[in-house]
Amino acid sequence: MEVDGSRNVKAGDWAAGLHPVTRSRAAAARAYDRMSSWSWLEEPFERRPRAIGLGLLNVQAGERVLELGCGAGGALIRLARAVGPSGCVVGLDLSPSMIRHAEARLRHARLADRVELRVADASSIPVEDASFDALFMSFTLELFDTPEIPIVLAECRRVLRSGGRLVVVALSRATPVGWPTRIYERLHDRFPAALDCRPIQAGLALQAAGFDGVRSTVAPLWGLRAEAVVAVRPSTVRAPAPAKTDGGQAGM
Repeated sequence: MEVDGSRNVKAGDWAAGLHPVTRSRAAAARAYDRMSSWSWLEEPFERRPRAIGLGLLNVQAGERVLELGCGAGGALIRLARAVGPSGCVVGLDLSPSMIRHAEARLRHARLADRVELRVADASSIPVEDASFDALFMSFTLELFDTPEIPIVLAECRRVLRSGGRLVVVALSRATPVGWPTRIYERLHDRFPAALDCRPIQAGLALQAAGFDGVRSTVAPLWGLRAEAVVAVRPSTVRAPAPAKTDGGQAGM
């Protein structure tokens, strides 16, 4: 189901009702280092919404593409093939072990020469301004606590060229919020390390961050909903609407 995101967004709309992330970045990095050998277990869970998101991104040969939270490389293979030998993909992740697994996966696929991998934090992306044609983020934005989300999206806007595309795939808290989502949120609050993703309103967050042409595709996900959102960095960047959010630690 595709949703048009053209309506005006009031400050704070995107943050309404979001549950907090209490885990620190250091704890997140350690957790994903431990999980890296088992990352294949997440593949069936993430495959369908991630494929929808990659379709929305529509990467072309010769483009420069950035993936934030690339993990063990589940999307990097497809991105590297899409850009071709004349393009370039950069993958960033907070976990050194995940980066090592992604490197091995790319070497096996004989695509390592098209991909640069770095250990880095999405809230401070170590690349130049306006240096990418497209940016992909799958089940990563919701790992940040609510006050950090505008910071990450501002970084995304900074590194994209004018007219560059951003796709965010995330667990969805779009209204109406059903009982499966509310149960999951309670479990997230109780077991934040095991269920670290929590539902967010990604489409509204991108609008509030100053992106244009926001469109969402919602897909069912084991009783929950995932949202693949595509947006464009405008040629003249508007200042994002100030969001009123609760405090908390960042959780990627």
